[in-house]
Formats: sequence, structure tokens, C-alpha cells
Amino acid sequence: MATPPTKPDSAALAEKLGHKFKEPRLLEDALTHPSLAGSRPRKRGAMPYERLEFLGDRVLGLAIAEWLFETFPQADEGEMAKRHAALVNREALRAVAQEIGLGQYVRLARGEDVSGIVPPGTKPDAGAARKNLATLPDAMEAVIGALYLDGGFDPARAFIHKYWQRDIAVTETPADPKTTLQEWAQGQGLPLPVYRVIEHSGPAHAPKFLIEASVKGHPPVQCQGDSKREAQKAAAAQLLEQVRKK
Repeated sequence: MATPPTKPDSAALAEKLGHKFKEPRLLEDALTHPSLAGSRPRKRGAMPYERLEFLGDRVLGLAIAEWLFETFPQADEGEMAKRHAALVNREALRAVAQEIGLGQYVRLARGEDVSGIVPPGTKPDAGAARKNLATLPDAMEAVIGALYLDGGFDPARAFIHKYWQRDIAVTETPADPKTTLQEWAQGQGLPLPVYRVIEHSGPAHAPKFLIEASVKGHPPVQCQGDSKREAQKAAAAQLLEQVRKK
């Protein structure tokens, strides 16, 4: 049977979240990686990790949408949609998760710490692996879901406002690199950019995608990400930087 590695007490994490849980089991479930989902006894009322992740995603989306509506009264729907997408994506979730040290609290099956993280030929570093865990954004959403279930919308919103404050305060509307690259290609009279999956690797819970982005008349670039979308965005940003130098 898989057993979790030694981990800090989740009560310390609750302090960072700014909430005293009436049902501590909710936070425990939010911190249980799918690699352990079937290996520990489930008590009545226990909530699977993925269900909390699903809920937390919606809570985050609503909290950010409400916040944007109040913060940018002159912004139209298109501008708010761009800002919203930038604030709820996996990069934003991972940044907050790393800021609060979430990786050290996530319970993993033995052997999962370094799965898909450590490059071949290098010595495993469990601490770095936890920090860069591919599913860290999912755990962050699960924690938000646990906050909502235990205390309602207010504690979840308070946590989101605290840790997303820097990003929402940015005055410029964030530009999606795929959209920017497409607009650049159209402005040059070129066909739309093409994205191709070069490689799909890693376990189901921590996949890796290698994507190639190309624009006619320019050398293609390849980038890796935890999802097709992330890899496409990274490749688009790199290709955009490359074509603008010419």
C-alpha cells in the first residue's frame, strides 16, 4: 500500500489561508494527491481531491469575475475576459501555490515526488519536485474549494483577494501570446500559426506536452508544458519574440 511521505502539519497551512476549519478533513482531502486517492481509508463525508478541485475552479472564477467587475467599471466584456483568463490560469495558480509553500503539504504516494520532474541523469530532489509539481495548480483549486465548503464564499474570497492582489492591480490588459502571434501573422499577410504536438509523455496525473509552433517563412520553435494550452502559449510567446527580432 502506498504511504505518504513525512509532511508538515496542515494546521500551519490553515494559518496561511487565514481560516480555522470547522471540518479539518476538508483541507486534508484537498491536500491528498490522486496518487493516494485509493490507498487511504475514506470516512463518511470525505471529499475526493478532484471534486474539490472542480468546485474550487468555479469559486475562483466567480471571485475574480466579481472583483474585476468592481475594479474596472469602464472595462468592456472583452477586456474583462482577457484579464479573467490571465488571473485564473494554471500559471497564476502555481505562483500562489508556491508563495504559500503548498507543495510541502500535498500528500503523495511514494515515488510520485519526482515523477516527470527530474531530468534524466540528475539526482532526484524531492523538495524541488514538490515545488514544481505538475498538479500543484489542481491542489490550489482544491484548497479553495475546501475553504468555500467549510466557511462559505467570504473566506475563499478573502484568500483570493490577498494572494491575487498584485496581479489584478496590473493596469495593462494582459495579452495572450497566441492571439498576439495570430494578429501579427495576419498583419504580415501570412497564414495563421500552426501548432503541432511533438511529444506527449508523463503519467496521466502529471502529463507533459511538447508543442511546435510555426509561421510560414520562419523557423519553428518547440516548448513544453503541463497541458497543450500551456505549451502552445509558451511556444507562441517564444516564436513571437523570434519573429519580432527580424
